[in-house]
Amino acid sequence: MKKMTLSLIAISFFFLSGLAQNKVTIIPTPVKMEVTKATFLVTPKTHIYVTEATRHEGEMLNEYLHQLYGFRLPVRAESPSGSAIVLSLKDGEANPEAYHLSVDENTVNIYASDTRGVFMGIQTFLQLIPPMRVGNPSVFQLFVQGVNIYDYPQFGYRGMHLDVCRHFFDVNFVKKYIDYIAMQKFNTFHWHLTEDQGWRIEIKKYPKLTEIGAWRNGTIIGRYPGTGNDGIYYGGYYTQEQIRDVVRYAAERHITIIPEIEMPGHASAAIAAYPELSCFPDESTKAPERTAWYGPTTGKQVQQAWGVFPDVFCPKENTFKFLEDVLDEVLELFPSKYIHIGGDECPKDNWKRCEHCQKLIKEKGLKDENGLQSYFIHTIEKYLNSKGRNIIGWDEILEGGLAPNATVMSWRGEAGGIEAASHNHTVIMTPSQYAYFDHTQTQKEDSVTIGGFTSLNKVYNYKPIPAQLEASKGKFILGAQANVWTEYIHYPSKVEYHIFPRMSALSEVLWTPEDRKSWDRFKSSLPDIYRKYTLWGANYFKNSEEVWKAEGK
Repeated sequence: MKKMTLSLIAISFFFLSGLAQNKVTIIPTPVKMEVTKATFLVTPKTHIYVTEATRHEGEMLNEYLHQLYGFRLPVRAESPSGSAIVLSLKDGEANPEAYHLSVDENTVNIYASDTRGVFMGIQTFLQLIPPMRVGNPSVFQLFVQGVNIYDYPQFGYRGMHLDVCRHFFDVNFVKKYIDYIAMQKFNTFHWHLTEDQGWRIEIKKYPKLTEIGAWRNGTIIGRYPGTGNDGIYYGGYYTQEQIRDVVRYAAERHITIIPEIEMPGHASAAIAAYPELSCFPDESTKAPERTAWYGPTTGKQVQQAWGVFPDVFCPKENTFKFLEDVLDEVLELFPSKYIHIGGDECPKDNWKRCEHCQKLIKEKGLKDENGLQSYFIHTIEKYLNSKGRNIIGWDEILEGGLAPNATVMSWRGEAGGIEAASHNHTVIMTPSQYAYFDHTQTQKEDSVTIGGFTSLNKVYNYKPIPAQLEASKGKFILGAQANVWTEYIHYPSKVEYHIFPRMSALSEVLWTPEDRKSWDRFKSSLPDIYRKYTLWGANYFKNSEEVWKAEGK
């Protein structure tokens, strides 16, 4: 008992000394923040007070306290008394994610006009708690710096993407990834579920998609074209019940999941399961030149290498019926307004030599194969619009004419986003040079990656509304997201290594007003940010020398 008391005194002295410096690191930096001389003490006697409307947020706060710090607090609905954390709703904010947070000696008060705002305030409050787990959940005290904060995001769409097709990540990690999204005030998870190398979502009407399409016979070794093939049967998929569970988990954290079902390209896994979806069902899948292949070489196969492949969906009636059936099941699982349908990197070679495709081009009065792709996207958009949903597509959907209600995700630089916004289409910016987190964080590559160097500084200084865009069109830029493609990212720890700390930098890009941002301040806060990653149990890039070298690049 004496050892525990001495330890508690030492911890208290340590954190009081830190608080005396009035240094507070909140990422993303709030719109307005005043640091006061007050301190609030969290102990087992502290209660969380909620209304009927904020009870869920109170339970979520408790879940995070337990997950991160190792204790829970009593949740009460009566009038607050004693040491209190009060969560409430008050009218007056147009932005549903805006919140007010005040901390004094007796009370932590978080209020907003919407529960989404209360949840954002909770994430800020969690960052005020010292980054340590308590040793004994019945005897502890944690000092929280006094503040007055008013905060709201600059962009309504703040997204993170994860490719689970090149390499598969289980439900536990997907949930952890969603927590990372929530704790840094992002609000959208773009879940990339189908690809050439694996189909990851159970579709009950088409069981071969997961029986066959979710597995490949081997994977190339090293950077493309590879030094060989590992010959390991590899894959996995999410059952519909698992997906419902993940969607619920995300919704509890006010995260919208946007599923991506790729079309008309990147369709090798689907075609391996159902060859009739191809323009040439009887032609065997060909391995890319200079790559090693393992297993059968005849018939349609799930791809074992990375890249872009010529066997794409054929725009026949049976293909559209298949995709409509697939989308019907997707819509049942995901309530999001948007469904991402890909539309990128669709080679036209097979369409050019396909008798049906050439006949369709003439019948529909299309100019060429780009026009055929536009026809394909228009057809799918019309179907999804009839179901009350809108499509998102990569910027290639601009080719041949943009579907009328489509949102463009601009990845090949900013040009596609500028073009779409100029024509009054909504846009999500994700240019590869700023927002592809599969790129290396250091000029001297420390592991095999897809290539490219995207420094922390470059991410931090990105501006989602391009300077070249006419000012009146800026409203069509919904926000931005970072993409994590996993050709060379095999394990959860490497996902974390690639996203942190760049994800924190992007959170400020999308949340914090430009006049509140400061690279020097952000850079000096990295030790505090790293301590929070450690608390989260996350791996992260920590080569400070490269961070300093990144300045100005």
